Amino acid sequence: MDVFAAVVTLLLIMDPIGNVPVFLSILKDVPVERRRIVLVREILLAYGVLLVFLFLGSHLLRFLHLEEETLSIAGGIVLFLIALRMIFPHEGGMVGEPLEGEPFLVPLAIPLFVGPSTLAAVLLLQRSSPGHAMSLWIAVTTAWAIGGAILLSSTFFYRVLRERGLIAIERLMGMLLVMVAVQMLINGLKALFATA
Repeated sequence: MDVFAAVVTLLLIMDPIGNVPVFLSILKDVPVERRRIVLVREILLAYGVLLVFLFLGSHLLRFLHLEEETLSIAGGIVLFLIALRMIFPHEGGMVGEPLEGEPFLVPLAIPLFVGPSTLAAVLLLQRSSPGHAMSLWIAVTTAWAIGGAILLSSTFFYRVLRERGLIAIERLMGMLLVMVAVQMLINGLKALFATA
């Protein structure tokens, strides 16, 4: 298993730089002294969800009788839709209407930091690299740590890149994600036709 490629793929899917303005807008109503605490808590919750899917995801797939091809095709479709929303954002944003009060688990940890496409990618990586649990754990933890560090530095990134810079980076990541999504779809379809 190529750990570096897995880290890059997961980081592209997590899109921490593209999430900086969304995180800042969601946290704007949280008292300043609580923002870092809330952000750290959400990042840790996201890691917990990642670990649950990493270690229990294969059991869930077996329980639901889902094949790798199904996961690859479904993950590719979801990822493609998310990538399109990154390239062509709509007015409501990625999470729709903002929730009142301090966020807990939703929407910061899930679906912004760790969304369905990230979880699908973890399951795909796990299914495509059996026997490489330690390498996959290292890849997931590294991607999570880099993404978390970027989000913890969100005010710095916002000051340096400004809104236009963040938008440009998000569009670029969206373009890369479209390619990853298409590759996931192609891999799923190839495997499906090979077994048919």
